[in-house]
This record gives sequence, structure tokens and C-alpha cells, in this order.
Amino acid sequence: MVIIGAGHCGGRAALALRGMGWNGAITLIGEEAIPPYERPPLSKSVLAGQMEMTGMQLADSAAYQAADIRLRLDARVHAIDRITKTVALESGESIQYARLLLATGGSARQLSIPGATHPQVLSLRTHADAMQIKSHLNAGNRVILIGGGFIGLEVASTARDAGCTVDVIEGAPRLLGRAVPESIAARVLALHGKHGTQISLGSQPVEIRHPADGSLTLAFADGSSKAADLIVVGVGMLPRTELAKQSGLTVEQGIVVDKWLRTSDAAIFAAGDVCQFPSALSGALIRQETWHNAETQASVVAANMLGAEVNYIELPWFWSDQYDHTLQVCGEPGHGASSVTRQLEGDGILIFFLDAEGRLVGGSGFGQASAVTKDLKIMRKLVEKRALIAGELLQNPEQSLKKLLSSLGTT
Repeated sequence: MVIIGAGHCGGRAALALRGMGWNGAITLIGEEAIPPYERPPLSKSVLAGQMEMTGMQLADSAAYQAADIRLRLDARVHAIDRITKTVALESGESIQYARLLLATGGSARQLSIPGATHPQVLSLRTHADAMQIKSHLNAGNRVILIGGGFIGLEVASTARDAGCTVDVIEGAPRLLGRAVPESIAARVLALHGKHGTQISLGSQPVEIRHPADGSLTLAFADGSSKAADLIVVGVGMLPRTELAKQSGLTVEQGIVVDKWLRTSDAAIFAAGDVCQFPSALSGALIRQETWHNAETQASVVAANMLGAEVNYIELPWFWSDQYDHTLQVCGEPGHGASSVTRQLEGDGILIFFLDAEGRLVGGSGFGQASAVTKDLKIMRKLVEKRALIAGELLQNPEQSLKKLLSSLGTT
């Protein structure tokens, strides 16, 4: 068993293969020089200096050694030969496989404007990236985040907590694009404004200049500009599909897989951020860049590499923590024919999305974590059950969501 990509999904799959009883060789190949780790802490607790690498790792090197998993770190794959079933490393070494897993993840999308390659213009994807950004988060420093998505907003909240002056630049007319409804995006905007972050919507950067004093200047299409000590670019991720394309696998918005996470080659599987899989809810091909997707696909793909035929049926779910607030989305809100809103304590809100038959297909929620976490958990369970519940009950804050869940026979 060979796994290309020693991130969260690849690492978890390697451990799962051994845990499921595979006694043969397992080789895990990764470009970073450190064992697999979870990424969500990078933009929050790692930047804030509250978590060390050991707290992020799935297991330490000794655990992989004890499981007889061969870690090939700081290594890059050059090519896949599907005929001979070999993986060629740039070092010249070849590794044979019976089953191959592509868990290659993605890379941060870069800006294509003049000056964007300056060393004080950074993106956040790896632990090394986080350490670079962290070194600039000193009280009083001016930080600009380009991109009003989850990464940009999470880094913005961490930078403000560190005492930095923070500007968020978003080219769209609102934050968080199509990820959440407008009403939630407005609440997120208000939260960041309350904490002193300046947010510019509909702003188009055209150049990054480098004055002689060592600072940066971000110039805009309207002729205005902003000065910064650090610019962090958070404008999305590109799935790393290069190896799949070179080897002739089917690739669209990601590496296309079936319900068993198998590619167009029966001996090759793909999982995590890089794969495009059929939704259990809609059947449409989707790609998810989430902790939940990496975690749950790892165990399913490991089982199927061993010959099982386990369908991947998990519904999408992700969260974002900003200041003392949390935001969550579950299911596929885009497939809703209608929606109902439930107001919670303070600025808390839940939005339920229902299909034409009135069944729940998605949910979005936001609020102070201490006040809304339980409701968010129940919302997710209701969506997972595809519950058929009258909209007026979901909307009424006097109607207990827990009782609605119990009425479905769910604990």
C-alpha cells in the first residue's frame, strides 16, 4: 500500500490500514519534513502561540515506526506508472504498489499582481507558513488580509488578538462568498468591526509596492493604497491534481472518484481535499476542503483499498472559530428550495434549508460559541436525518430542537 500525501487524510489512512489488519508494507510519502498533522489550528492556536506541533500531530514518528509504516518525508513524487504500478520519486527511487492512494491535498492560490512574490507576502497552508506569519504578528504591526473567506477572517481575528492593526480586503460585495447566507455574513462583518478590524468590500488590489523603508504598499484599482508590514493572501486553494492528470486519471474540479473513493483506475484511490466525489445527498460531484472530509474519508478509503465496498455517505460539515464566536455549515444548503431562520441568544442565528418536499438538506449557524454550540450540534443531526419538520417549528425559538430530534427517535 502506497500513499502519496502525508497530510491529515493520508496519515489517518495509513494508520487505519494497519488498524484494519493489513500486514503488508505501507509507505507514506510526504513533501513536508514532519509527520502528518491536522490543519485547523494553523490559523488560530498555532498563530497565537497556544499550540505546539506535538498537539497537532496525528501520531509521532515512534508510533508510525511501531506500526511498521514507512514514512518517506521531505520527498516528492515525480511520476506514477500505472502499467508497472510504480511510483517514481525525484530522488530516483521507485516504489511498487498494489493499491495507491492519492491524498495530495492542495496548495494556496497565489495573487497574480505585480509585487505578489515579495517575502512579506505570505499564504497559509502548512505549519512552516504559520511560523512565518506568526513571526510578524507583533503588537502594532500593520497586517492586511487579502480575501474575506474563512482563512482570511480567522487569521484576522488572531492578528487582532495579538495587537496588530488589521485590514481585510475582499473583492466581492460581501464576506464569505457563497459559503454562508447574507444574514450570517453580515453578522460576521459586524463581529470583526466590533473588534477593530477594517474591512473593505468590493476592493480590487492591482499592485504590491515595496518602499525603501521595508514596508509594503497595497495599491487599488481606484488609485487608493494601504500600507502594511505583512500581507497574507487567503484567496482559496488549488487541488493538487498534477500527478493524476499526468497519469491519465479522470480529473475535473478534483480527482474524480466513485462512491468507494476509487478513481478511473481500479488500483488507485483518492481522498481528502483533492478528490471530487458523489454527494450522498444530491448525487452531484462535490469537493470538500474540510477537516471532517479528510477525517471521515480516510477510514472509508482504507477499508476499500483492502477490498471492502463501503460507500462514502457522510454529509459535508465544517466550522470556523473567530474570536469567541463559531460558524458552522452542514449538508448542502445550495440544494434547498426554501429556508427558515431561528433567532438564538444574542446575535445567534440558525438557518435551515429545506427541499421541495420540506426535508432538511442543509443548515448554517453562527453565534457566541458558549451560547449556540448545542443548537448547532442538534441542527447537524437533524440535517443528517434529512428530517421532515414543519418550518414554523424550526423557526420558533420556544420549540425545543432537542425535542424535535427526540421525536425522530434520535439521541
